[in-house]
Amino acid sequence: MQGRPTAGSVAGGAVRALLTAVAAVVGIVLAGGAALADPVAPGGGPVDTARVQALTAQVSDLARQQAAAQTAVATAQALAVIALDDYRTRQQAYAGAQEQASAAQTAEAVAADDLRVAQDRLAGFARSSYIDGSTSPGAASLLTAVDPAELVRRAVLLGISGGDRSVVLKRFTGLRQLAADADAAAKAALARAQTLQQQAAGALAAAQTAERAGRAQQGQLAVRMAGLLTAMEERQTALAGLVGPEAAAAIVTQQRTAAAGRTGGTPLSVGMLVGNKAMAGAGSARVARTAITAAASVLGTPYAWGGGGAAGPGPGIDLDAGVVGFDCSGLTQYAYAKAGVAIPRNAGAQYEALPKVARADLQPGDLVFWAQNPADPRTIHHVALYVGGAQVVQAPESGDVVKASPMWWDGYAGAVRPSA
Repeated sequence: MQGRPTAGSVAGGAVRALLTAVAAVVGIVLAGGAALADPVAPGGGPVDTARVQALTAQVSDLARQQAAAQTAVATAQALAVIALDDYRTRQQAYAGAQEQASAAQTAEAVAADDLRVAQDRLAGFARSSYIDGSTSPGAASLLTAVDPAELVRRAVLLGISGGDRSVVLKRFTGLRQLAADADAAAKAALARAQTLQQQAAGALAAAQTAERAGRAQQGQLAVRMAGLLTAMEERQTALAGLVGPEAAAAIVTQQRTAAAGRTGGTPLSVGMLVGNKAMAGAGSARVARTAITAAASVLGTPYAWGGGGAAGPGPGIDLDAGVVGFDCSGLTQYAYAKAGVAIPRNAGAQYEALPKVARADLQPGDLVFWAQNPADPRTIHHVALYVGGAQVVQAPESGDVVKASPMWWDGYAGAVRPSA
């Protein structure tokens, strides 16, 4: 998923300070465009405040259009990553069910073999009993003996056969039930695996559709943003002629900041306590350093949607099928695999499985997460490795590479500590 927003935006407090200074110089309250007494333009004449207000309103509208277009693309990209995680979860469930089905089929085959052996034994016993004459009802078998010796032999055989027949029949009946149970279990396991396979295929198709939609919107954004930027530059130039370049730039910055809604609000201190709700201990500095070193060793590796993992870079899927690299959670899984710590493959699963870290307690090696809705773990769409100094290493989005970036807080959902 797309990483940190474009650098260079001015923080809300700095913008307000700049606007106040500009207003004092040019005699205009920029946020509202209201005129003060006798404002003076850069050329020495009066400022056309109505024109300034009109241009400011146009700048505000253009800024809102830019922010809306960027938000739409970011949302589409996030939904594609969330759908990809859903596919991976279902695919993993299918793989587990497939293993269970294979084991059940093996057990069914063994039970069937045992049943065939028991059937052969029962048939053989019946055949020998018939040949020996012991299949006649008790008294009749004795009465047909031709001499006393035969009578004694048949009496002994009849006694043995009665006991053996009970044992053989009980064993046969038990094995037949076991075979039937094993057959039913194998069929149920196979049916579950087939259902999960269909669900995984559907989830993959949904993820691919979402990713293609996101890519299409991203392509359209470049064209749309070019037009919006040209229009914005034209308004800024016009404003500069009325209030001066610095004041014009401050107006544009303020409107962009307002449209983006980035006011420097405080993110969640701890994040969502889901799954593993334990707060992390100190963790292992050695393990964290090893993970950071591993992540740093692959800087510049291409982003591959669905690619990479514990074993290293891997081919992406769908539109990134020809790209060998990492997506965000593939990178973090790889980093910790190099440190000897196994973590789940998906960003959401990583957050759920590992002990949580408060924002104030972030330390190098922690994994930090972002979500469409920071209060809903189902909307987690990005993870990065915090390396300290307000920096992260991340695999941002298709077309980009694994890189170091400044930490950002928009959409921040929380952090975990794999080394704890």
